[in-house]
Amino acid sequence: CPCPSGAVGVPDSSVPQDWEQRQEEDTLLIERILLLVRNVLHVPPDPTEEQQGVDGDASVHDRVLWALHISGMDDLLKFLASAQVEQQWALHVLEIISLMFRDQSPEELAALGQGTAGAEHREDTRELESLRQREMAEKRARALQRPSRHSRFGGSYVLQGLKSIGNRDVVFHKGLHNLKSYSHDLGKEPRRVPRHRQAA
Repeated sequence: CPCPSGAVGVPDSSVPQDWEQRQEEDTLLIERILLLVRNVLHVPPDPTEEQQGVDGDASVHDRVLWALHISGMDDLLKFLASAQVEQQWALHVLEIISLMFRDQSPEELAALGQGTAGAEHREDTRELESLRQREMAEKRARALQRPSRHSRFGGSYVLQGLKSIGNRDVVFHKGLHNLKSYSHDLGKEPRRVPRHRQAA
């Protein structure tokens, strides 16, 4: 746009521009901003200043990351990383993200993501596992204490020489030790005698 007194035109930031509408200056401006963020995050920590801080105090790197979050730069970086038309900035964004996580280990990041809920979940899992182990031990102890009884089914035997109703040999379903008390009435309900016919 023609500006008075030869001032360089600054694009209106409230209206996002498509990559096709961008001028060469806009592309250079975006690249310079990304390089500035990368260079700020690339500054190594000063050990003397880190030692003077109180335990639990945020380091300079953490404060820079918080400032980037407050300004909305992290959302812009996520957009640049995921937009298909902004692939030309992928390496810059990748470098910035790797510098953001420079001092972090994957285990610490995973633990922070889970927070107190993760710690409670781990504690509950540990308790459940100990209860399950105790229950399995009690089951094994009960199984060892159980007497080795023989099955109630003692087998089936054919009594030769003793005929059943159909003129066949009697099939005896009890154990052999009950054979002495066998009679044809075994297992039958006794016939009830009416009260007025019962013997006095």
